[in-house]
Amino acid sequence: MTTADIVRKLWDLCHVLRDDGITYHEYLTELTYLLFLKMAKETGTEKELPKGYRWDDLAAKEGVGLLNFYRATLLHLGTEASGRVQAIFVNAKTSIKQPKNLGTLVKEIERLDWYSAREEGLGNMYEDLLERNASEKKSGAGQYFTPRPLIDCMVRLVQPKAGELVQDPAAGTAGFLIAADRFIRADDKIYELSQREQDFQKKKAFYGIELVEDAHRLALMNLMLHGIEANLVRGDTLASDGERLAPADVILTNPPFGTKKGGGLPSRKDFTYPTSNKQLAFLQHIYRGLKPGGRAAVVLPDNVLFEENTGAQIRADLMDKCDLHTILRLPTGIFYAQGVKTNVLFFTRGEEKKDKGNTKAVWVYDLRANMPSFGKRTPLGQEHFTEFEKAFGSDPYGKSRRKDQGEEGRFRRFTREEIKGRGDNLDISWLKDESVHGAADLPEPEEIAAEMLEKLRIATAEIQALQAALGVDA
Repeated sequence: MTTADIVRKLWDLCHVLRDDGITYHEYLTELTYLLFLKMAKETGTEKELPKGYRWDDLAAKEGVGLLNFYRATLLHLGTEASGRVQAIFVNAKTSIKQPKNLGTLVKEIERLDWYSAREEGLGNMYEDLLERNASEKKSGAGQYFTPRPLIDCMVRLVQPKAGELVQDPAAGTAGFLIAADRFIRADDKIYELSQREQDFQKKKAFYGIELVEDAHRLALMNLMLHGIEANLVRGDTLASDGERLAPADVILTNPPFGTKKGGGLPSRKDFTYPTSNKQLAFLQHIYRGLKPGGRAAVVLPDNVLFEENTGAQIRADLMDKCDLHTILRLPTGIFYAQGVKTNVLFFTRGEEKKDKGNTKAVWVYDLRANMPSFGKRTPLGQEHFTEFEKAFGSDPYGKSRRKDQGEEGRFRRFTREEIKGRGDNLDISWLKDESVHGAADLPEPEEIAAEMLEKLRIATAEIQALQAALGVDA
């Protein structure tokens, strides 16, 4: 049985919970609780769990006793366990109401081929589950998940190294941190590290913040299954939590879109340019949070490139403090919100005491014009970044390009003076987009019908629960 087979079987179990009114995202959270207990047994790490609250204790129960014990286990692990166990189970509660549904989940998980799962990598299996969840529009999880081909492209170009501090201030499910670790491990020099250096890589090299509790617990589970003991805290990067983050050698991230909740300003005291635009606020955190010579790759929507007033001031400050050497204009359809236009900004912080004039020119690569709109029917793959990576070159600082490289195609160079003449507007395009995005990009009728039925089912379950609470007959 392959990892894909196991993921398919696990995902198909979500149908068991349909009558309980449980959403896809809630299902993945429930699955995370159960998989944590099962994987602790499979990997021989049950000593991290209190005695009496382990997989075999759960699997031995049936009926109402099983559901009551499961609830008690979640509460106990979230309050009495230690370290990352408590962090994963903090405030954990189950949405399952029918004991028979929980019993089915436990039995089916027990029957899976865990030997094959261990051989192929439990971390890979869990990442595939997260990706499956993100691809379901009904789950709403796409906002926490950056497509793996894009993550891997950004990591390959920034080239994190052993001994460097790698940060993600909007960690989601920790995809960037895990990809950075995978990239570093692929270098043969990793085997030459001393024990102290190996401990640093495992326990201190990766860190960050995630605001949303469920995403945070999924990230902790993901990191644990990949053997990374990252310091990933639950908090708000745009508040004092972000001020306490140590300066990084590398920052890789995809900050959340939109404005700060309630339209208020970040409570950070160290921002020169207060703004309710979360992406602009995150951008300030990122370039201010780099060590001298540190490098970053960050996904940002188009408005960051052209917003006036405070936006223009932040872009000018970025280009002063950093060498903004590359902008990649991404095609549409990559993220859960169809039509959102995004970019990747690659930049390097200036050397110590050099906070002016670091950007001499910006290279813009247009991967949006005359490209398909990506989605389920046209999935994004590594091959779509091949030409860009070739044009970017092998230097993570963007210093190895010739001035004439790519001038006739998708890659063009704009001097700092040219950009200043545009009012520091970086929303630059020059290719005539002849692609047609229309009916072909719409969801299939069965997808629309399935989504409507899912919403109706959830609404019906909520109404029935409300009627039961009020003592009203259906």
